[in-house]
Amino acid sequence: MEQLEHLLAERACERLITDFVRRLDLGEPGSVAELFTEDGSWAWPAGDRLIEGREALRAYFASRPADRLSRRLMSNILVTVTGPGTATATSYFTTYRVDGHDGGSGQVPPGPPVQVGHYEDAFRRRADGTWLLATRVLHLPFGGPTPRMGSIT
Repeated sequence: MEQLEHLLAERACERLITDFVRRLDLGEPGSVAELFTEDGSWAWPAGDRLIEGREALRAYFASRPADRLSRRLMSNILVTVTGPGTATATSYFTTYRVDGHDGGSGQVPPGPPVQVGHYEDAFRRRADGTWLLATRVLHLPFGGPTPRMGSIT
């Protein structure tokens, strides 16, 4: 693989990682399924969750509470191209969120993050050159309940 192709592959995978959280926070959560291969999976081993297949992923992420406000910060994204059509990545995330948000423009009082962890991803490139997530595994060493509006001071 030539150097430019290698860099383009890394960038495409980085974009998938950031697009995933943008869709959850600012877009339509169920649309993250489009970032996965047809047989893609999302797993949280410690939470005993494994979602397999694009339609199951769409249903799972679309089930997010409608009154949830969240913002995720992604950092330390390290993509490793492992072959002409494969790559892996590790990325860190911090999640701030609250349930019971009415959609208004008022600010939510700050609080600690509800999650800090990392993802381990595997990517595959389709025949048309598009990169997609094949697997995403969530590791969550720091986590707690999502607070509700009114309980935050």
